[in-house]
Amino acid sequence: MKRCSGELARFSWAIAFTLTALIIAAVIIIIFVRIETWPARTAVQSTTQLERLGKDLRSAFVDIAHLQPRITINNRVYVEQTTPVSELVVLSRRIEVEHEFLHTWVGSTKRVKLHGTLRVKAGFDLRQDLKVDIRPDQIVIQLPHAQILDVAQDQIDVLAFDNGFWNRISGDDVQSELSILPELARKKAAETGLSVEAERTLQKQLDDRIHTPQPLRLIFTSAVKRD
Repeated sequence: MKRCSGELARFSWAIAFTLTALIIAAVIIIIFVRIETWPARTAVQSTTQLERLGKDLRSAFVDIAHLQPRITINNRVYVEQTTPVSELVVLSRRIEVEHEFLHTWVGSTKRVKLHGTLRVKAGFDLRQDLKVDIRPDQIVIQLPHAQILDVAQDQIDVLAFDNGFWNRISGDDVQSELSILPELARKKAAETGLSVEAERTLQKQLDDRIHTPQPLRLIFTSAVKRD
């Protein structure tokens, strides 16, 4: 009887030891497999996150600029560019200017003085390349420098319109003065840094729209700003 009990005990310990060894081996195999597949799983998760950023950036540009830029993820093209509009207006500002024309001929002077209120728009020429490159460490958006895109007349006030006795104001005189006002408004907008402000505005719009763990950088590809 005692001999049977001893054999049963030894058999139970053998089973327990075997089960323990199998469990330990299974745990080791699971850990090994997880370690072996960790880089691949990490890459898949990282790519998925970057593709999610790509979708967010595409949506942001559709909302802000009504276009879809060319987006690459780790140097692989994710979406191609479509450009339904050629320009992206970021800022619009009212500019007031004045100009006076004086001309004297044989002692007779004519004078025209105009005050203009014009709407100046600054933004980006999208006929040039717009590219978005999404990387694990940063997001790079390449586009041309901002510039003055349009100057439109809001209101023109005639401050002086004086004919000389024999030196009369002609239609060409008036047209010439009217054509000067937009150039003055464009120059004034450039001097006040409207284009630079447009670039900062776009950066802020994207930062507010897209919340990314990596920095979002705007890189301007045109060598010289054109206003």
